[in-house]
Amino acid sequence: MKPCVFLDRDGVLNEDNPNYTYQIENFKILPGVIEGLKRLKTEGYLLIVVTNQSGIAQGLYSQQQMEECHRYFQRQSGNLIDHFYFSPYHPSVTESLGRKPGTLLFEKAIAKFNIDTNASWMVGDRGRDILPARRMGIKTIQIGDEIEESQKADFQATDFSEASKIILGDTH
Repeated sequence: MKPCVFLDRDGVLNEDNPNYTYQIENFKILPGVIEGLKRLKTEGYLLIVVTNQSGIAQGLYSQQQMEECHRYFQRQSGNLIDHFYFSPYHPSVTESLGRKPGTLLFEKAIAKFNIDTNASWMVGDRGRDILPARRMGIKTIQIGDEIEESQKADFQATDFSEASKIILGDTH
């Protein structure tokens, strides 16, 4: 079994945009992300993105536009991400068990990659990232502090660089 770091996308890997990020020119990788991912990969972690992309269901952008952003990230990072799982659904259009806080995308990754949930982590910036990981027995790190108390993660970090240090036990 393999350890994994599950990653939310917007607000963790790239700047969050309230109007959605679906064009490469607006896809701004946050400082320290690529370096932190490289350290985690070197230590043997799988890196899997689990992201809600509800703008697809709402007709705001296409799956192809989202995938181009993912290809751009892979080019910039040297293909560090092992897999991108996404939910294109939005409750105003259609329901899905794959949409976080549902656990389906996590379950798919765990089955496909033979992931050890006890040795794995989820890094997110919202309660909907934290809750499914908690249900799956995965340790959680919250970037930022905009989560209700009942949804707070096991650890807090100001950015991904700090989160990667927590995962690797390098907190000094």
